[in-house]
Amino acid sequence: MLTHAGSRLARTCLVVDDEPRLRQALSRLMKSDGFTVFEAGSGEEALALLAREPVALVLSDMRMPGMAGSELLREVRLRYPDVAFVLITAVAEVEVAVECLAAGAMDYITKPFVFEEVRARVAQALEKRRLMRENRDYQERLEERVREQAERLEQTFLAGVQSLAEALELKDPYTRGHSVRVSQYSGAIARMLGVAESVVLNIELGGQLHDIGKIGVREDVLNKAGPLTREEYEHIMTHPLLGWRVLHPLLSDNPVVLNVVRSHHERLDGRGVPDGLIGADIPREARIVSVADAFDAMMSKRPYRQGLTYAAALTELRRTVDTQFDPEVVDALLEVVAEGSIDLGDRGRGVEEAKKLLSDYSYRA
Repeated sequence: MLTHAGSRLARTCLVVDDEPRLRQALSRLMKSDGFTVFEAGSGEEALALLAREPVALVLSDMRMPGMAGSELLREVRLRYPDVAFVLITAVAEVEVAVECLAAGAMDYITKPFVFEEVRARVAQALEKRRLMRENRDYQERLEERVREQAERLEQTFLAGVQSLAEALELKDPYTRGHSVRVSQYSGAIARMLGVAESVVLNIELGGQLHDIGKIGVREDVLNKAGPLTREEYEHIMTHPLLGWRVLHPLLSDNPVVLNVVRSHHERLDGRGVPDGLIGADIPREARIVSVADAFDAMMSKRPYRQGLTYAAALTELRRTVDTQFDPEVVDALLEVVAEGSIDLGDRGRGVEEAKKLLSDYSYRA
């Protein structure tokens, strides 16, 4: 449906002809049919006027001094694609006019013209313009609806996956809340490192979903009360690749989350899984979540051991920098805890002791 302003615009036209008599005759005709009419004596003058006054229709002579009608057509199509363009041409130029139709003209009128033919051609050109605009608007609305539907599907999928991740953790009281804490720690570390906020949000999402691949791990291994055998350890370490396979179909446009899920068990020395990446080849977001994941796991109580204090966990992280963990990321973790950016709750035993180590342990350039 046309708005009032759109309806007004639909009855505006520009007549372009270097012959004043013909230009004025066409202008009178269009005015008598209710159009607001602008006049230009050349292609250059027409473009200058169009820059100031929007119109729905241009009636232009083909042959004019300076810029020809065909050249004006190309400029108008480039700058004002919604404008209907009708060429006025001599009979001998019909072949050129047909070529202009292929270039985007809505129609052409031959000289000498009859007023009724002009009216018919103008009506036809404006109807084509209306249909083209409606079709474009429909396509844009359809694309927007498709985007919205895709976003809803993605949100529904992620909500389901997050619920599944939480359900997995509920089976094991020793890891309950682990993914949420990893998400929080990862976000705080990333902000300390100056990562863009849009990327931080995806790192946090990746942290929450990093262990989703454990849905493919046997429950007897996942919930084992004692240390794992080599075979059990290798089985449980398939979860990064399994998680990546689960999420990739819907999150193919979100490489940050996928990198976190796939690569959070890579090591700087190349001895990690699943790809054996080395150093900077490991995505930075995965290096961040790797530290957050290990930090929380070290401080988590297990049936076969007590959780480490913060200072002990930090010492262990520092012991393995440059072989397993990124020293810059570990340093950032120390800083965010020291400044209180994350709340360790009852896991914060040894924080004051660890704060004293900040200057000694700083690897920051």
